[in-house]
Amino acid sequence: MPRHLISQLAHVELLTPRPDQTMWFFKELLGLEESAREGQSMYLRGWGEFFHHSLKVTEAKQSGLGHAAWRADGPEALEHAVAVIEQSGLGEGWIDGDLGHGRAYQFRNPEGHLNEIFWEVERYQTPQHLRTTIKNHPQKYVGRGAAVRRLDHVNMFTTNVKGCRQFYQELGFNYHEAILADGSDFEIGAFLSATNISHDLGIVGDTGGGKARLNHIAYWQDTREEVLRTADIMRDQDIFIEFGPTRHGISEAFFLYVYEPGGNRIEIYSGGYLNFAPDWGPIIWRISEHPILYWGGVPPASLTSRTYGTPPVEPPMS
Repeated sequence: MPRHLISQLAHVELLTPRPDQTMWFFKELLGLEESAREGQSMYLRGWGEFFHHSLKVTEAKQSGLGHAAWRADGPEALEHAVAVIEQSGLGEGWIDGDLGHGRAYQFRNPEGHLNEIFWEVERYQTPQHLRTTIKNHPQKYVGRGAAVRRLDHVNMFTTNVKGCRQFYQELGFNYHEAILADGSDFEIGAFLSATNISHDLGIVGDTGGGKARLNHIAYWQDTREEVLRTADIMRDQDIFIEFGPTRHGISEAFFLYVYEPGGNRIEIYSGGYLNFAPDWGPIIWRISEHPILYWGGVPPASLTSRTYGTPPVEPPMS
């Protein structure tokens, strides 16, 4: 069986009780392009993304993660991944597909988060007014709002970090970094990747009393200066800034955490490392080494990154 089964994080679905305000946030403040609308769902992508969408926003009673979608490394890799999932007993079965991709196999991780994996995708069809002479760009750079370039990663809350981490390792994810409790091997966080970036997937212990919740999704910007500018944009529009801009120890990234109007935490992200070695890590951090904040001052008293997730157990801070 090939070791590498998944090529990338293809898209995520976010649930929101405030779809109009959530769409305003992603389109006007983050600068995503709208690809389509169907039923209660809207599809968006960053200016540097080649697929039909990287974000599906769906109206729902509560905020949270609808699903995380992974593209297989090829048709054979898709079948191998499905075999691994079915052996675990966590498979949900095949669906015909959705806007932007072909048939997909849905499954849940040990915590219960819904995932799907597919191979066939629809490339973005650039309208005339966005076509560019730079052939390796999908469209012109329009510079609207924060103008985020691409989806970077998804971070899932779980009550079983080790079990979820081992599950994704069976699908070929590389285990890059870990956060452990002081004085024991209890896993507080695990950071894994199917690609060469520091992590496509974060798995963090949920101490807020929830189950199968979302911690955050992250969109990428090319420079730290853009993240700083995004903080100005968010502050001007009275969007709650939970943490940052500052630098992580784990992943080495420069970051900013905000809440979109539907209540989901969004990270704006730049920097980090690339890793091309299949046998690298995991790098172990102890919680007392402050891996989430490498420098940038003291975390705010309002920081709820280990307790607040969506759907919320209690109302988010505003």
